[in-house]
Amino acid sequence: MPAPTIPAKFARYTVAKPGGKFDLARIGPDDKPCSTGRKAGDRETVDDLAIELDVLQNRFWADRRFKLPVVLQGVDTSGKDGTLRHVFSRMSPLGVRTAAWKAPTENERAHDFLWRIHAAVPANGEIMVFNRSHYEDVLVPLVNGQLDPEATQRRYAHINDFERLLCESGTVIAKFMLHISKGEQRKRLQERLDDPEKYWKFDPVDLKAREQWDDYQRAYSDAIRATGTSWAPWIVVPSDSKTHRNLMIATVLRAVLKGMDLRFPPLAPELKGVKVR
Repeated sequence: MPAPTIPAKFARYTVAKPGGKFDLARIGPDDKPCSTGRKAGDRETVDDLAIELDVLQNRFWADRRFKLPVVLQGVDTSGKDGTLRHVFSRMSPLGVRTAAWKAPTENERAHDFLWRIHAAVPANGEIMVFNRSHYEDVLVPLVNGQLDPEATQRRYAHINDFERLLCESGTVIAKFMLHISKGEQRKRLQERLDDPEKYWKFDPVDLKAREQWDDYQRAYSDAIRATGTSWAPWIVVPSDSKTHRNLMIATVLRAVLKGMDLRFPPLAPELKGVKVR
């Protein structure tokens, strides 16, 4: 069963065993485990990694043995869109897609909560980036009192079984929790209100969710603790620094893709010796 290759230096930020003692509060949102110490240097490294990821994605597309869903989960303003813009900026649209998950529609609510997710799982050779994910369904309804503890535990178990099913079918899952501080979120929300070009990003619902900050932090801790598995581990990414966030995610994704031992398919026998005239 394929599992993502995570660099050893990120062991403190990786949760790969359900039921452990993980507590999100123990990880500093301002940590920088892979920073060079220079912001300009980190940005240059992100650009270099984006180019390298493009080369690896081309090989991944040609290889066609694996599927790669990349889960970006985090509170509002944690940087899901920014990650898409910077980490995946050099990749060809061929074989890379994005799914942004919002509140379930009436039709989606008429099915089990994983139905809509399964329909968007990538095919062989594809990378699918989830902007939010199925984890919304063990965060939002739990915090809002729509799920009791027993139902929440069942959903955790369903998620683990679902992700194991995917991995047993050639899927490698990379799950990132973008971890920011309450103070950094306040700053970013205020920037949206102060910038006419960012008004459209602001949703008053974000203010209600901010009032539930502590509840969401507990819900994230519980969900990560319950669903970080050997086949689909969580990587918590300190994200108060946007540049460091991009650097860490790009570094992990490079390791994940390199760990697949990707290779180009051989030339078809009937094409050997063919000369194009």
